[in-house]
Amino acid sequence: MPHRLIRTIIENQEILTAPSTTTVRDAARLMRQHKTGALLVCDKRHLVGVFTERDALFRVTAEECDPKTTLLADVMTPKPRTIGADKPLGHALHMMYEGGFRNVPVVENGRLIGLVSAHHALGPELKELVSEMDQRENIAEIL
Repeated sequence: MPHRLIRTIIENQEILTAPSTTTVRDAARLMRQHKTGALLVCDKRHLVGVFTERDALFRVTAEECDPKTTLLADVMTPKPRTIGADKPLGHALHMMYEGGFRNVPVVENGRLIGLVSAHHALGPELKELVSEMDQRENIAEIL
């Protein structure tokens, strides 16, 4: 299980937030602009939900809601579970697995400081795998 602390994963992260009164269309455009699959929904500086690509697909498109008029408040995942920054990534991954979700907001002293996602588990591990594959390819060319 990955032992990297969440704090190190999110240290330079830009937190993408929007109020619950944001339309799905505007949220989707914001997510596209920032190249992210999740948006933290905050009202008056308090986390009230998470809106993800899956929410857009299952709660908006599949339900035939109009993204121009549907508000995040109506289709977000409300009151998401959160995690502290000094927990290991493995703890967040376990929460995601048990809860059936892919993103966990990170809070410290009641303040939102980031978002950890399942794809963070592939950080250094993925780089190591790519490096190993490149080495194998070079060896194959030599032989």
